Amino acid sequence: MNDKLRSAFTSLAPPIVASAAKRIQAFAGDPDFMTSLARGLAVVQAFQERKRHLTIAQISHRTEIPRAAVRRCLHTLIKLGYATTDGRTYSLLPKVLTLGHAYLSSTPLAVSAQPYLDRTSEQLHEACNMATLEGDDILYIARSATTQRLISVDLSVGGRLPAYCTSMGRILLSALDDATLQEYLNNVELQPKTSRTLTDPEALFACLQQVREQGWCIVDQELEQGLRSIAVPVYDASGQVLAALNVSTHAGRVPRSELETRFLPILLSASRELSAQLFR
Repeated sequence: MNDKLRSAFTSLAPPIVASAAKRIQAFAGDPDFMTSLARGLAVVQAFQERKRHLTIAQISHRTEIPRAAVRRCLHTLIKLGYATTDGRTYSLLPKVLTLGHAYLSSTPLAVSAQPYLDRTSEQLHEACNMATLEGDDILYIARSATTQRLISVDLSVGGRLPAYCTSMGRILLSALDDATLQEYLNNVELQPKTSRTLTDPEALFACLQQVREQGWCIVDQELEQGLRSIAVPVYDASGQVLAALNVSTHAGRVPRSELETRFLPILLSASRELSAQLFR
């Protein structure tokens, strides 16, 4: 593996699940660690698709960072053009996209994957995506979309979804060692997105063990009613999971059995070819 690829893949490794404040505190003994910068990044990450406007108290609760520190971070972000406020709530401005654009547009994994995503999407006439694990969520790093929008959340590169109820998330979670996976299950909030969502930690652990053994995953209407998807892993040269590929479809259009018989072989082929290209 060359140094550029190794650096990119190392940065994709999922952290142990903990609050932002606890993760920052873990570096308290490092004289070169900038706590203020880490807090600022944590404040930016507190904003989500369904929580675009937050108060200082809400951000403090999400991150466990003191309100006074949150206030200073927001003040700085506003002065630099990354955030705005209506006097009570705060929200991010488009300039914040520049922080991630360079990585998402140049990382070898995303760049190399795009032709395979495009080909898979064309073969199956459905959206094809790639994601990595970022804390409790999956982070979309590449996507080949279709004209049809399957779910209410607008998914694009840089978008996030909960790992526990998504097919790519379960692929990535199943690749964790048992101790890290158990810590994730002990800390994550398993909210029912639909009546089908698996929210029992023991049942989810068993499901992830099965995913690990079979090497692929179907999630049937657990994230949103009518959404059905299948995912497979992308491996590095040593057999470790780097990312996940998936195809999403509407349950009324594609039966579950077809995901296994027609979709799965095409996805597995794309994964194998991508892995071979990355580490040729």
